[in-house]
Amino acid sequence: MLRREARKEVLKALYGSEFVKSRVDLGGELLAEDPGEQEDFIQEVYEGTLDHREEIDELISSFTVGWKVERLAVLDRNILRMAIYEMLYSEETPAAVVMNEAIELAKEYGTDQAPKFINGILDRIWKESESPEEDVKN
Repeated sequence: MLRREARKEVLKALYGSEFVKSRVDLGGELLAEDPGEQEDFIQEVYEGTLDHREEIDELISSFTVGWKVERLAVLDRNILRMAIYEMLYSEETPAAVVMNEAIELAKEYGTDQAPKFINGILDRIWKESESPEEDVKN
């Protein structure tokens, strides 16, 4: 399984957890195919995104003045959450790659405006996280 496919599996799990209001079991039938070497990545990004969800949502809200995170479409907000988690808390993938993958997921699964919106938010987070004066996570 490629990393892009692994991100789709994470997105599917995050989407599912929105409706059951708890963590979904990543084993069994959730994963479409044998994740192979991507299993650890799927687990880490899924669990990490949920563990940091409150902080990530606060960060999103700080960039979307007048908008609540809950107003975003479920898939759009989970694509954004997953990308922010990877950019700020996981050093495995370069931020530029994470941003590109998030935009591609938004084009495939998001609303019409999702790619531009997600790109704008992630670009601001990336620029601020690269600045030594500003620590986006805090």
